Amino acid sequence: MSDERGQPAIPALRMPRHLVEAAARDRHDRRRAWIGRLPAIVDSLATRWDLTVGDPFQPGGEGSWTAPARGADGDDLVLKVGWTHDEALHEPDGLRLWAGTGAVLLVDGWVGGETSALLMERARPGVELGQALPEVEQDEVVAGLLHRMWVPPPAGHPFRQLSAMCELWAQEYEEDPPAAMDPGLGRAGLELWRGLPAQTLPEDERVLLTDLHGGNILSARREPWLVIDPKPYVGDPCYDPLQHLFNCRERVRADPVGMAHRMADLCQVDRDRFRLWLFARWVVESAWTGPGAPDLVEVARALAP
Repeated sequence: MSDERGQPAIPALRMPRHLVEAAARDRHDRRRAWIGRLPAIVDSLATRWDLTVGDPFQPGGEGSWTAPARGADGDDLVLKVGWTHDEALHEPDGLRLWAGTGAVLLVDGWVGGETSALLMERARPGVELGQALPEVEQDEVVAGLLHRMWVPPPAGHPFRQLSAMCELWAQEYEEDPPAAMDPGLGRAGLELWRGLPAQTLPEDERVLLTDLHGGNILSARREPWLVIDPKPYVGDPCYDPLQHLFNCRERVRADPVGMAHRMADLCQVDRDRFRLWLFARWVVESAWTGPGAPDLVEVARALAP
């Protein structure tokens, strides 16, 4: 079946596995209802931007439907259709700010109701950094990208403060503190988690990516590596390498202090301050890691001030 433009119609829209699994776990009936409307939403966006849209990337992400697309002029693009949620609120603003420096270029964006859509350049060959290089080499790529993309927040920017995100995470921890975490260690971690953002001087703040790791960096031709899926906030640059290290848990567990020093040096941030951030992050993460919490407690104890 084709539409009036001769393009494939989209009623039998394929779904990325992770999006379907996340919706099944979600308490929000609204998100499940939104997924039910996705065929019509994608078709409308394809018409809006005159796109031929392919099947979504698999297994995909948990908050969006993302697929390759071809523009009317033959441009190789990616269409990302997301259910509007707090984490991804300022992704398009960040991409506009970086304007292709270290990140994929934003071609256009649209927000309507519960949907936010981005049309972006496609990174090719598009291999994830986490699959392409050993972790030791990933460290250098992550640090290099961060150092290029840490820019001072411009006047009138829309980005939220890192302290706001940290407070939300701290509250979630306090609602259900992990049994494996020593209470004193937990209190010390939460105090730093809340206190470190407040200690950052305005002149030292940068626009942060906050979720940079090997799965959100793709090989490309315009630059060797391009960032996708940034979640911009404004705050202390020492925060930004933490997600990458959390994805390298075995190496951190083997040498917590050495890994803290290595990443701090690569990113050219203060060793002692970065170690405090890493300690606090490990404490907070222990609330969501289930059976893996004892391993986090062990690392937190080694990093504790």
